[in-house]
Amino acid sequence: MPEIWIAVAEKTKIPALRRTTRDEPDYAKLMRGRIEILDQHGLKLADIQKVIASLHPLPGALSFLQELRSMTQVIILSDTFEEFAKPLMKQLGWPTIFCNHLIIEKGRIAGYKMRQDQPKQCSVKALKSLNYYIVAAGDSFNDIAMLNAADSGFLFHAPKAIKKQFRQFKAFEEYDDLLSVMVKAMRKSD
Repeated sequence: MPEIWIAVAEKTKIPALRRTTRDEPDYAKLMRGRIEILDQHGLKLADIQKVIASLHPLPGALSFLQELRSMTQVIILSDTFEEFAKPLMKQLGWPTIFCNHLIIEKGRIAGYKMRQDQPKQCSVKALKSLNYYIVAAGDSFNDIAMLNAADSGFLFHAPKAIKKQFRQFKAFEEYDDLLSVMVKAMRKSD
């Protein structure tokens, strides 16, 4: 999916909301800043949800997900929020998503509740404890712990700075290339 916060920044003409986990490794700092900006501009959850309703999956994303789901179980581990994810997941055929929850007060985003510290990494570790072989892909700082914990981890559509800093992960730009390498990784587990 396109970056929600970038779409909100473009719609509202507030450049500071363009900052994502691709730019800021400290998620708590990033979210505190976002909430402060929303408050400064009087933006509510409904304003963000209106922008989200206009978003569509990136070209090729739905086909990629459908093909991958025909071969294996898929879970999307995301730093987004339940209150944001629903219209996006509908467009993707309702895949399983593990994400966070917003704290809403009178329509205002007052905070957020993480499931736990390092939820992506913890999810991978929990699934591995059930003897699942985990193949993961991500694009941001908040994905690195997950990729390290996975049996096979890859970068996908990651910014140059992240690719340069985390060279231990092969990086891909095309869905077909990612699917191919993921299938090869899954075959290793057999």
